[in-house]
Amino acid sequence: MIFLAAVSTTVPYASTQQAIGYPTLFLLVLVGALVPVVPTGALVSSAAVVAFHQSAPFSMLLVFVVASVAAFLGDIALYWLGRRGMGSKNGSRWLEAIRRRAPEDRLTQAQGKLDDHGVAVLVLSRLMPAGRIPVMLACLLAKMPLRRFARGNLPACLAWAVTYQLIGVLGGSLFKEPWEGVLAAVVLTLLLSVVPGVWRRLVR
Repeated sequence: MIFLAAVSTTVPYASTQQAIGYPTLFLLVLVGALVPVVPTGALVSSAAVVAFHQSAPFSMLLVFVVASVAAFLGDIALYWLGRRGMGSKNGSRWLEAIRRRAPEDRLTQAQGKLDDHGVAVLVLSRLMPAGRIPVMLACLLAKMPLRRFARGNLPACLAWAVTYQLIGVLGGSLFKEPWEGVLAAVVLTLLLSVVPGVWRRLVR
């Protein structure tokens, strides 16, 4: 996606860019929500850089809508699969994948925050590196209904899309060439995701 975003600036027609870029962004963010190994924040920031350098109207708005809708649908699908696993005798591979990515200490913290703040903690979990999965598992263990989870997850996805889009706008405004802004946005988003984990390990 990062490569497509950088190359898309050389495509002469905005309609062609939109036909390729937005569906690709949607699919990658959706897959990234289901399989939490895809750096979806970097994807949104890269797309925002390209949109910032485009003259096409509403390009920034389209990036926001596509990213937030894809993230929301991916979260809902993963939560639904997790609930099915909770109700199954043998569990499911999706539930097991969620459990593997939620260390006990992070899960305990997430459960405490969920008890104190309710679904509002979903917004913070979406913005914190590696915070989404422990909170989602805490919601599953608390047997939160899907509808209630969806209500709390919607503003979380909107805030997430805005945050990473602003990072992309920052990168795009600092450099004249789109590929330079894409590179800066990717480096910044990766640092934001790695530094907190490294800091926690150093403190321990």
